[in-house]
Amino acid sequence: MLLRRIAAAFVAVLALGGVQAVTAGPAAAAPRTLYYDAGQAQEFKAVVDQGAQIWNSRVTNVRLLPVPAGSTPNIRVYADNGWPRAQTTSLGNGRWYMGRQAVNQGYHPPRIAAHEFGHLLGLPDRRTGLCADLMSGSSAPVSCTNAYPNAREAATVNNNFATVARMPAATFVWSGSRP
Repeated sequence: MLLRRIAAAFVAVLALGGVQAVTAGPAAAAPRTLYYDAGQAQEFKAVVDQGAQIWNSRVTNVRLLPVPAGSTPNIRVYADNGWPRAQTTSLGNGRWYMGRQAVNQGYHPPRIAAHEFGHLLGLPDRRTGLCADLMSGSSAPVSCTNAYPNAREAATVNNNFATVARMPAATFVWSGSRP
């Protein structure tokens, strides 16, 4: 406290003498970049890219980008005939599946993609049944086309990537049953 007062007085004296002191605030951390590989997403590659862009438009502490050639991705995306699901190995790392079963039942593919990316970004399923909640997943009506995280979901992801947060390995499955 005493040092702050002394520093403030010193700056005031310099200012009276016509000298400007520049103080630097805390530097903003660069967003963490996560690379994803949609090479095995088959017919859903464009939807996977759309899901990544949705998150990139809503959060600032993490960026989802296609994996550069010759690099190892943090996230691998696959397509199969089951339900969509995600398997994390740690925060920002793992794999997820674009399941055709949910798409065939009428669920909105961009919502599925953004939802599954949400798991890799540290969000659990929240079976609220609300279309406004991206992480409500299949508990929201099949007619729900909202593919964007709400403010709480985006803030949680930003907080997850503001520090070196840890997330244990987990598996999340898009369930066809509703609560």
